[in-house]
Amino acid sequence: MYLKRLALAVAGAAVATGMGAAPVVSAEVTLRGASCFPIGSPTSKPFEDLVKAINKAGKGVVQVKMIGGAPAIGSPFTLTQKMAKGTYDIVGCTEAYFGNVLPEAPALRFSQYPYAELRKNGGLAYMQKLFAAKNIHFLARYQDFGPFHLWLNKPIKGPSLTGLHLRVSPVYTAFFRSLGATVQRSNYAQVYTYMENGTVQGFGWPALGWNPAWAKVTKFRVEPGFYNGTLHAVVNLRKWKSLSPAQQDVLTQTGLRAERASEADSKEFLARLKKQKAWMASKGMKAITLTGADREKWLNAATTAGWAEVIKRSPKHGRKLKTLFTRAK
Repeated sequence: MYLKRLALAVAGAAVATGMGAAPVVSAEVTLRGASCFPIGSPTSKPFEDLVKAINKAGKGVVQVKMIGGAPAIGSPFTLTQKMAKGTYDIVGCTEAYFGNVLPEAPALRFSQYPYAELRKNGGLAYMQKLFAAKNIHFLARYQDFGPFHLWLNKPIKGPSLTGLHLRVSPVYTAFFRSLGATVQRSNYAQVYTYMENGTVQGFGWPALGWNPAWAKVTKFRVEPGFYNGTLHAVVNLRKWKSLSPAQQDVLTQTGLRAERASEADSKEFLARLKKQKAWMASKGMKAITLTGADREKWLNAATTAGWAEVIKRSPKHGRKLKTLFTRAK
């Protein structure tokens, strides 16, 4: 009888102090999600697929409600800024659209290593600290569209872009300018119109994530490609910290699965790229392949201009990131 009363007393004290109490089960949390691209477009669908995967894995734990995509909900260049301030909780975006938040962001597209290696060598850990200072948590690279290419409506004979007026995003502006092009920025929806009416003679874009309608106004693709057409999921850091370990784990593991599946050396990726280029050829598109010294000049210009821009914006962090993200030290 004494032992029974003692057990009840201990149990009562534990409840009163919170010790030994049953763990509190977190209620399902719904995050507000947004895409930097028009909903349903080839560049937005990978993030929409990631959201579906999160919602499937996170039933009863964490869900993502898609609010919409840019430009319908605002400029893609302000979406990550708004997310950092709390308007959205999670955003799917190319780093080209959040370089105005994180000057060092282009390192993500310059990487010469698979992301799995960047997670081992400290590259992404270093980047995570820079994100944190902006109230952002880097979740994962959920899509790699492969290298960017220059797409044209008239041929070129070498790496010089003098005389060409090109549509650009921040991804390759410095590169194209370094080879003599004049440039003009526009959003995704304006690419077709600008090519059709002759406002520009070309634009940069990865082969995957390409708008099929552009085949009507595009005649040439310059090889080799340059940089990496990567898309990233980023989360408001305060919101991230408010999530339970179980909720964070759903997001992390789902993001990592997408990251592994989108590695550019995977059989699935290579098969998709081969199929895409075959389709382009069927539409009459031709490849302009730079070789020898021309190829070397093209690729060196891309690397030099890209990293020079990052290091100019962020001398300390830019140099450190170059040692972590590239093989050439």
